[in-house]
Amino acid sequence: MIRLVIVDDHAIVRHGLKQILALAPDISVVGEAAGGEGLQHVLVQTACDIVLLDMNMPGLSGVDLIKWLRTEHPNLPILVLSMHAEGQIASRALKAGASGYLTKDSEPEILLGAIRKVSGGGKFIDAALVETLVFGHDPEGCAPHEELSERELQVFLMLTSGRTISEIASDLFLSIKTVSTHKFRLMRKMNLQTSTDLVRYAIRHQLIDG
Repeated sequence: MIRLVIVDDHAIVRHGLKQILALAPDISVVGEAAGGEGLQHVLVQTACDIVLLDMNMPGLSGVDLIKWLRTEHPNLPILVLSMHAEGQIASRALKAGASGYLTKDSEPEILLGAIRKVSGGGKFIDAALVETLVFGHDPEGCAPHEELSERELQVFLMLTSGRTISEIASDLFLSIKTVSTHKFRLMRKMNLQTSTDLVRYAIRHQLIDG
């Protein structure tokens, strides 16, 4: 039996995943958390074989959370299940130590297969992202968001998901001034002027659903 922990800040997503996984006789959901801090508590109390992880959550999340897991639980496989169908984000997750990456619009059978493969020590990449990851990016043709730092990218994704600067500051345990600085820098790098421009850019590059 594969013992799995779900980490996603949306309760309805966790509930839906548990319904899907309940149909698999060889997979058991033994815990769930809404973010990195909750996952830390779950792992202290619960033995598991794989973590199914969202990338963009309040508090400790994304690349930082993956790196923490690799340090504290080096033998625990991580499968990222993200809304972001973008090779650059997947690449960052894999370089940080995730064993697999797939998007939330994947079919249930694909998700189950990915869980089985990653929990068994294998690697799994969403088929839609394979070409980008294999052949990489042309430096001359990099999209502006690919030049952002890890923190700038995290703030960018949170802004486009509808969070305010105050909410982001609280979620990331940063000052409002620091988040505002990150926003200013990322908008300058991307040559955007308004929050609406950010959302339009994210939709155009399939970083969020339109």
